[in-house]
Amino acid sequence: MNRPAHPPRTLAVLVSGTGSNLQAILEASRSGKLPLEPALVVSDRAQAPALDRARQQGVPAFSLERETFPSRSSWESALCEKLDQYRPDLVAMAGFMRVLRAETVQHFAGRLLNIHPSLLPRHPGLHPHRRAIEEGDPEHGATVHLVIPEVDAGPRLARIRVPILPDDTELLLIERTKQAEHRLYPAVLAELASGRLAVTPDTVFWKGARLESPLEFPFS
Repeated sequence: MNRPAHPPRTLAVLVSGTGSNLQAILEASRSGKLPLEPALVVSDRAQAPALDRARQQGVPAFSLERETFPSRSSWESALCEKLDQYRPDLVAMAGFMRVLRAETVQHFAGRLLNIHPSLLPRHPGLHPHRRAIEEGDPEHGATVHLVIPEVDAGPRLARIRVPILPDDTELLLIERTKQAEHRLYPAVLAELASGRLAVTPDTVFWKGARLESPLEFPFS
């Protein structure tokens, strides 16, 4: 499939919690390291601290609580409508704890990204840090991927490796992986904004050629 006509310039971020990845993105944008304009932030939780982070930095922020809608489909329709009002070039899921229906994913095909805390395709889904420790993995990490209807299964853009130390607990590994995520996500978005990295609904390109394996970013 052909590459997009132009690099992205605007970004929407979907959040559910504290917004530490959002903060890393906002800081990179403010410093000029990330030439993407954060157009809006949307959360499925009205009390999500991430919304305050966005508002404090002048980014429009909205909550759409699932419980206030009569059905999942009506909630997702409202989500699409809110995002479409701002017409972002990219939509980044950053700690967004909802699995979207295939129709919604298709609506944003080629624009919807997620970061998952594992070296995909290893440990998709829930509790990836715990599973990595229990299964004796020598390393862990995070992966940025295109979102498709199958959870954590879309084409991978980039990843970052995190060592698993002998005395690691799940909480320790979570914190180390979060640090890596905060490095990875803004860096990948910056590569997309530069045009070196490009995505279509089913393909990732790097410098004009199809990307056969995800880019690797250093942990430190």
